[in-house]
This record gives sequence, structure tokens and C-alpha cells, in this order.
Amino acid sequence: MDSALYNVSTLEALGVGAAIGGGTALLIAAIRGFPAKDGADAAKRDAGDIIRFLSTRAAVATVVGALVLAATRWPTAAIASGILIFFWNQLFGGLAAERAALARVEALASWTESLRDTIAGAVGLEQAIPATARAASPAIREHLHTLVDRLRARMPMPQALEYFADDMDDASADLVIAALILNARLRGPGLREVLGALAQSSREEVDMRQRVMAQRSSTRRSVQIVVAVSVAVVLGLAIFNKSFVEPYGTVTGQMVLLLVIALFAAGFFWLRKLSAIETPARFLQRAARGGPAGQIPEQRGGDPR
Repeated sequence: MDSALYNVSTLEALGVGAAIGGGTALLIAAIRGFPAKDGADAAKRDAGDIIRFLSTRAAVATVVGALVLAATRWPTAAIASGILIFFWNQLFGGLAAERAALARVEALASWTESLRDTIAGAVGLEQAIPATARAASPAIREHLHTLVDRLRARMPMPQALEYFADDMDDASADLVIAALILNARLRGPGLREVLGALAQSSREEVDMRQRVMAQRSSTRRSVQIVVAVSVAVVLGLAIFNKSFVEPYGTVTGQMVLLLVIALFAAGFFWLRKLSAIETPARFLQRAARGGPAGQIPEQRGGDPR
């Protein structure tokens, strides 16, 4: 009889954990939302994003929360475990994103140098961009091919470059693309020198980011170890030494545990904020805001021409 009651209570705990984890994931999805997309297939892409979103990290978070609830019978710990798994990349990850951003800046520097050298051979900007897109780094090659396709579709060069800036979504790329837009409009001299200086600046930014990443890698690993050990100790005590953590099974104990978890969460978010790299804000966002086609963002002081 006791065994049957235990099995029923375990199934109930698993069901409650799954419901709590699923509800939390859906709430977070509703709050965060998904990026809006334009085009005829926007609804299909949004549905695909939602399915992938719910089938990966949210599913893992739900399973972990249910397992923690079954092992400890602490709803607070179950919800906290699910949220921790769901936001793991935001709190303790980011290395892949940093490497991708670094590769993009390095590829931009190489492409800028290639564009400068191609223009040096008395080649116009309309011919130099397609010629350099073929040998560009994979980090920006797709965006360059999209730019070339727009130019072949007879889109004006300034407008195509504005959309290219939105595709790149990088402040360093905005500097290079702004120089290209001005040259496409004014056709003035000195583009080679400007591109050379911008390529050198991008190289220096790559060196700086590499030094910062090397210094932060050990700190990030230390934080991950501290979090993993803390969670493992708590779960170990809850499973193998239940008498020691028995007070946490009451309502008051759950409130105290919630306070402790909140303090840990505040510390994690603080560490994440300290480890973030502040990048300059973009200034070429005309196409993304739906501005007039083919116009440079207005500048104070009169006509940019």
C-alpha cells in the first residue's frame, strides 16, 4: 500500500513539475517574443522558430525541473533549476557569439583590404564589390552575395549598401559601409586611403577582442565550476541526506530557499553584466527602420551632399 502511494505521489510530482516547467517556458516565450520577419513566408518561419524554441532548450529545462521536483519535492528548486537551464547560455555562455563576432570583424578587415586593392587597379565600386565577394571569408560571404544580388537586380548602390549594413548588424561594418555610401553618391577621391585606415582600425579591434577573450575565458570557466558545484551540493544533500535539509520541505523553508536562490541569481546576473563587452551603437539603420529607399540617414547641419 505504501509503495502504491509512493508511486502515485511520484507521478503527481512529475506531472506538477512538467506543468510548472512548461508553463514557465511558455511564459518566458510570451515575454521575450520572437523577432519580426517580413515577407510572404513570415508566418511559416515564425512557427518554425517557435517549434525549435520549445523543442530544445525549453524541453530540457522542463525535464530537469521535473527531475529535481521528483528528487527533492521542492517546487522552488524545480522552478529555479528549469530557469537556470533555460538561461544557461545567457548567464554563463556567450563564447560562441563572441567568436562569431570576432570572426566577422576579422573578415570585414580582410574584405576591406581586398576592396581597397581592387579599387587601386582603376576599377569602379560596382565592379570591385562582386569581384571581392567571391574570395571573402565565410563569416560575411553570404551577406556579400546578397549585396551583389541586389546590385544585379538594379537596386541603387546606396540603398543596397544600407541593406548590407542591416544584414551585417555591426558598428565596425557601419564605418566601412558609410564610406562606401558616400563614395557611391559623391564619387570623390580618397576612397583607397579611407578603406586602408578603416581596415587597420578593424585589425586593431580584432587584437583587442582577442586579448579580452583570453583574459575572460578563465573567469567564465571559474563561474561555471562554482555554479555546478553549488547545484550539485544542494541536490546531493536533498537526495542523500534528507534529514539535514528537512526544514526546507516546509512552506517557511521554501520561502527561505527562494530568498537564497534569488541572491544566487542576482550574483549570476551581476557577473554576466561585468563580463559583457560594450560595443558602440550602430548608426546605419535606415533600411531596418523602413526609411526612404536610397537615402543616407539625415545629418545635422544641412544636406549631406
